[in-house]
Amino acid sequence: MTDRLIQTMRPRFLALFIALFLALLGASSALAQTTYEDILSASEHPENWVTYSGQYTSQRFSRLDQITQKNAKNLELKWVRQFDTLNYMETSPIVVDGIMYVTQANNLVHALDAHTGLTFWTYTYPLPRRLTLCCLRQNRGVAILGDRLFMGTLDAHLVALDSKTGTPLWNVEVADRLGGYSITGAPLVVKDMVIIGVSGGEYGIRGFIDAYDAATGERRWRRYTIPGEGEIGNETWEGDSWKTGGAPAWMTGSFDPELNLLYMGTGNPGPDWNGEVREGDNLYSDSLLALDVDTGELKWHFQFTPHDVHDWDACQVPVLVDMEFGGRPRKLVLFGNRNAFYYTLDRVTGEFLVGKPFAKQTWAEGLDEKGRPIRLPNTFPSEQGTVVSPHVQGGANWWSPSYSPQTELFYLMAFDASTKFFVGEAEYGEGELFVGSFPEISAPDDSFVSAVRAIDPRTGDRVWEHQVYARSTSGILSTAGGIVFGGTKQGNFFALDDKTGKELWRRSTGGKIHAAPVTYAVGGKQRVSIASGHAIFTFGLAEK
Repeated sequence: MTDRLIQTMRPRFLALFIALFLALLGASSALAQTTYEDILSASEHPENWVTYSGQYTSQRFSRLDQITQKNAKNLELKWVRQFDTLNYMETSPIVVDGIMYVTQANNLVHALDAHTGLTFWTYTYPLPRRLTLCCLRQNRGVAILGDRLFMGTLDAHLVALDSKTGTPLWNVEVADRLGGYSITGAPLVVKDMVIIGVSGGEYGIRGFIDAYDAATGERRWRRYTIPGEGEIGNETWEGDSWKTGGAPAWMTGSFDPELNLLYMGTGNPGPDWNGEVREGDNLYSDSLLALDVDTGELKWHFQFTPHDVHDWDACQVPVLVDMEFGGRPRKLVLFGNRNAFYYTLDRVTGEFLVGKPFAKQTWAEGLDEKGRPIRLPNTFPSEQGTVVSPHVQGGANWWSPSYSPQTELFYLMAFDASTKFFVGEAEYGEGELFVGSFPEISAPDDSFVSAVRAIDPRTGDRVWEHQVYARSTSGILSTAGGIVFGGTKQGNFFALDDKTGKELWRRSTGGKIHAAPVTYAVGGKQRVSIASGHAIFTFGLAEK
């Protein structure tokens, strides 16, 4: 049966068709549904990949171990699904009971057979002609609860779809797209709520994080990432600069059910490269926020880069780890920040524990005892231009890190590079870029170093690195088979030894890898999928 025929079937017959088709494949469930309890216990059911980062801890570690250091050389392509798009894909698929859900840049959602790549249905969101986007059209994925999928859109809406048919169920406006707001990150489902943050830090927005009722789309709470008048932290913004201060929360967060805390990073203050119009630390930009997930109440924050003037967002995915630290068990959060420093924090209190550069940096002497950077002189943007490391894209960025409880190592893709930063005029206009000049890349990407680096969370020390050609923007995946998966800008997908970084396998996909791999099992066989260029590539071990 062709893709065209499947996609034109009426929804009530489509659900039945999917059920029968998956039954023939031996899928564990006829119709993909996921409960809150399923997400809580995601690590115990590694055949599925039920949320953006795999589990609430965002470790991107899978207990699947069919693919090992010994047999990784036998990985082969199982299927590839090409999409009709001019935009490279940043999606991180979710997989539930043999169905894979992926998104395209223009807010298309596809339900695929995870065994073959065959399309069950496609949903196309009707985008308006005018959008305000700083960084091209992109979408990084969906969330699932029950039989509903949730996606943020480029015009700053949140939509719910029937996971069986792709039929829209509700659609709410999160913010005004003409004011500079958009949504590019994947939502996070917690309990019966859908958590989403906004993009738009280059348009003078006031960032926020929202929670919506998964059944109705009704908003439960909103937490602004910039404190308003009379709120603690508002004094860190000069005058009324807080009203256009940016600090969006544009990536997916993490959740600790025992503490009932949601952890989300925030973006740069605005304007990006002119801090003269917003003197002060600019809370809570470039920060990690710990929020009560039921109310949005701020429990603690940690600001990585006070008064950022280099666009070093803190929207990296926070990784939650329970491990022995300082001779006793502790709840930790691990963070490889865009400012080129690695951090270990206590996730109960936000206490700073470890901080050390993981990539080249020339802007700070180091961190003080509370984790605040000790800035070096003459590193701010200037009219003539100031060359500083890390790169404007950072020592790391939004692409996901990973943590393996087997090795107790934190893995991320790092970049050693520099940029010439300028300061310029910054005048706010609603829906217009509000950045205060533009940086100049000081040399071609291939003259710098990009590498997967393994870091010891207890010390911040680098244990090993695996260099890749040119700048890589790939996320990382680790598995119980002792593998670390990653990719390159040139389209090479690779597997590394998780203890040494030795390359075990490599395959060219032909397209830029600008996303994170996922792994799942279908029909009892482990698969690894990666978005590359305009396609999803899925690999598995060769059959004997």
